[in-house]
Amino acid sequence: MTAPVWDELVGQDDVVATLGSAVAGQMTHAWLFTGPPGSGRSNAAVAFATALQCEQGGCTTCHSCVTAAAGSHPDIAVINTDGLSIGVDAARDAVRRSALHPSMGRYQILVVEDADRLTDQAANALLKSIEEPAPGTVWLLCAPAVEDVIMTIRSRCRPVLLRTPPAAAIARLLHERDGIELDVAQRAAAAAQGHIGRARGLARDPEARRRRAEILALPVGLRGLGDCLRAAQRIDQEATARAKERCDVLDARELGNLQESWGVEERGRRPAGYAGALSSLTKEQERRRKRMARDAIDGVLLDLLSFQRDVLAQQLGTGAAAINADVADDIATMVARSTPEGTLASIDAIVGCREALQANAAPQLALEHMMSRFLG
Repeated sequence: MTAPVWDELVGQDDVVATLGSAVAGQMTHAWLFTGPPGSGRSNAAVAFATALQCEQGGCTTCHSCVTAAAGSHPDIAVINTDGLSIGVDAARDAVRRSALHPSMGRYQILVVEDADRLTDQAANALLKSIEEPAPGTVWLLCAPAVEDVIMTIRSRCRPVLLRTPPAAAIARLLHERDGIELDVAQRAAAAAQGHIGRARGLARDPEARRRRAEILALPVGLRGLGDCLRAAQRIDQEATARAKERCDVLDARELGNLQESWGVEERGRRPAGYAGALSSLTKEQERRRKRMARDAIDGVLLDLLSFQRDVLAQQLGTGAAAINADVADDIATMVARSTPEGTLASIDAIVGCREALQANAAPQLALEHMMSRFLG
């Protein structure tokens, strides 16, 4: 029987066995967790860190496990970014942290989420500490694929590959542990395509399900170039608005913390150095806002990709189960309206749009180009 800390790792029995053995004694100082988005690589890394610090291997109820779950364990640091990259300053802070002796747990553990976002300078700053860590230091890096991390770092890490969890397993998790109705859980799990966090969000939020249904209806409504331009604008504007909504609260909290740390009052004098700190914070917040907007757009593109996949599957008569069974009428409309070649062209357009956005293309222009290709 496995420790409770592994319960959230759905469909990852081999990974749990490997990590459980390491907790029991077969330990390595650096690990690289890889897997597709939503597979739970960051959750696996944090669960591993929690288990390593727990005297019972991850009971989830002791003081160590509770503080780890709350993100306040003094010997577990999670390095992440809301921006487009992890810079050298954050990497150097992590290196300094890695040299500290554990104050409560058995190890000093550093979890680097999105290690693929490390800049070259940041990666080089981490290299020495990962190659020759201080006694009791453990590095846990997370990335979509091994190739996304520079060779000099990945060659020093033990790889842990997570797979996409089956939709049935995700639905069961949502139903049994989150108390979500089984039908809703099954639809959300199918729509999320193996992404546990997204499935949970869809299952819990009717508004998210409504937005997704409206996105899936876009291809059917495209009759001319004007429709394409309006659809692209809508996607861009809604993504920007959602990013703003999420960021405004974070921005205000961070500004308040900065002012408090510098002893700045709303109408008082600004001490020397405050302007530079404020400028750095503002730039980081802009990067976060940009990343969140692009992540929201990418979620839309994945939904459209799943829709076109369903259309193509029916056109080719593959018999594959539909991801988007709740919009079967729209799928049938597109099956009748287009050809397999046209559907493949639409899929290529979506993939091309994702690649363009990753290359920092202007979102609305990339979306307009994609939508125009939907017309054939």
